[in-house]
Amino acid sequence: MDFITAGILCIFLLLLLMGLGLQIGLSFVLSGIVVSTLLLGFDSSLSLLGQAAYFSIATPTWASIPLFVLMGAFAAGGGLARRAYTGVYAMSQGLKGSLGIATCFSCAVFGAVSGSSIATTAIFGKMALPEMNRLNYDKSFSAGCIASAGTFASMIPPSMMMIIYALFTQQSVGKLFAAGVVPGLMTAFTYVAMILFLVKRNPKIAPAAAERYRSSAERWKDAGQIWPVAIIAGVVLGGIYSGWFTPTEAAAAGSLITLVFGWMLGSFRKFSEVTLAMKESANTTAMLFLINIGALFYSRILAVTRLPTELTMMLQGLEVPRVVILLGILAVMFLLGMIMVPVGIYALTLPIVFPMLVALGYDPIWFGVIALKLTEIGSITPPVGLNVFAMKGVIPKEMKISIEDIFKGVWPFCICDLIVLTLLIIFPRISLWLPNLLLG
Repeated sequence: MDFITAGILCIFLLLLLMGLGLQIGLSFVLSGIVVSTLLLGFDSSLSLLGQAAYFSIATPTWASIPLFVLMGAFAAGGGLARRAYTGVYAMSQGLKGSLGIATCFSCAVFGAVSGSSIATTAIFGKMALPEMNRLNYDKSFSAGCIASAGTFASMIPPSMMMIIYALFTQQSVGKLFAAGVVPGLMTAFTYVAMILFLVKRNPKIAPAAAERYRSSAERWKDAGQIWPVAIIAGVVLGGIYSGWFTPTEAAAAGSLITLVFGWMLGSFRKFSEVTLAMKESANTTAMLFLINIGALFYSRILAVTRLPTELTMMLQGLEVPRVVILLGILAVMFLLGMIMVPVGIYALTLPIVFPMLVALGYDPIWFGVIALKLTEIGSITPPVGLNVFAMKGVIPKEMKISIEDIFKGVWPFCICDLIVLTLLIIFPRISLWLPNLLLG
């Protein structure tokens, strides 16, 4: 079998195994082993897998992933999500659709200590949805708003997907973190504008809530509950950009401070609650590492087949504007986002398209933001919208909100994402201004 045919077979096997429902990490490993065995033999295939399992994660950057996961678990168990929601809701009180606005901004704030869009969606689904339901908000609008706002945790640093992109492309984690700040906040403000527009057009979807504060002092007291989140975000991001911490050291410091705040504020009353958060983090880390090792092994096998190199040379030889190639790549990633998880998209596309885009003169940090924005959109679009299914999983049965209701509710926010994506493509400086300012 020639190498190019083996590369095509490798991609086909991966899509087939995932279509059959096999766990994504095992799909990467199995498709890679089959193709590498055909090319190199079984013993060499196992040797390559062993090398990928060790050398792929034997870098300090990988250590930041379990630490950021642990920080997110401590933040969730320590009640920081509730404090962020209470503080932002206090500041947005009086605006039309204030609960939706509070959900958007509090997801953005909590994203600074979480890094997981699915976890953020699940946490705020448990907190915000019952309150919205109590005030007779439209159920589809409420669920769609929460599922969409949960994606902010992917873009706003620290972001798991930014770290994984950095590992695939050998880019600076600090620059990627900085590049996600402005697009993340811009998306949050765009969501708020959409909420205000929808409520103005149809006030029934978000009935006005009664004023819950008798004085401005009470309101600002609740708004001040956000201070622990601000300190944690300041330590983590400030430490990275000041040069005091590497991303791994920042993750360790953030985890420790989050644990201390959770203990001081009384959210962690028993040691068993701390160990439970650690066990949940270990389970999540094991799952992520299996996927990432499988994905990186698969990428190596795909590189051995020379399919990415041949495609790069072929596309570079086409006499078309480089923007046409870029739009074609984005269209493929957008469609893959509807059927695959983000790590799978990165493993399948980045070995092929990343060298091509760099050769065409596109900035790799800018493309990291674009790729992450596409995966955000994919996480709320059918048929495999992970955030939508996470939202469905925390909705009580008595609320009677179906998957179709949630997908219906996310479309206005999907339009917002597409608008922001278009602006990021047309004006790369939106993404690159902050990393260039902070890190040169």
